[in-house]
Amino acid sequence: MDRNWNELLQELRVTQTGTQILTGFLFTIPFQQRFGDLDAYQKDLYLVLVVLAVLATALIVAPVSLHRVLFRKRLKPELVAAANIFARLGLVVLGLVLAGAAMLLFDVVLGRQAGWVVGGVSLAVLAAAWWLVPHLIRRAAD
Repeated sequence: MDRNWNELLQELRVTQTGTQILTGFLFTIPFQQRFGDLDAYQKDLYLVLVVLAVLATALIVAPVSLHRVLFRKRLKPELVAAANIFARLGLVVLGLVLAGAAMLLFDVVLGRQAGWVVGGVSLAVLAAAWWLVPHLIRRAAD
C-alpha cells in the first residue's frame, strides 16, 4: 500500500499543478476587455468550464485532505482506494475542461462549427490516450 500511495501521489503532483494553473487562468478571463464581446452561448460555456475546473481541482486535491484526516489511523488500504477514485474522477472532469476550453477558444476565434469539431476531436484524443490505449495495453498483456 505504501508503494501504491507513493505512485498515486507522484501522478497527482503532475495533474494538480496543471489543473490549478488552468483553473486560475479561467478565473482571469472575465477581467479581460473582450469578455463582454462573448455571446450568451460562449459565456454559458465559459461558466460551465469554470465549474468543471473547480470540480476537477477539488477531486484531484481531495487525496491530500483524505491523507490529513486519515493520518495515523491505520487505514492505508482505504486511503489508497478512495484516493484512486478521486484521481480517476478528477481526470475525467479535467478531460472535459480541456476539451471544453479548446472548444471555447475555437468558437471565439473561428466560429461555432470549428469549436464543436475541435471539442469533439479533443474529447476523442483524450479518451484514446487516457482510457483506450491503457486498456488495450492491459488486454495485450493479459
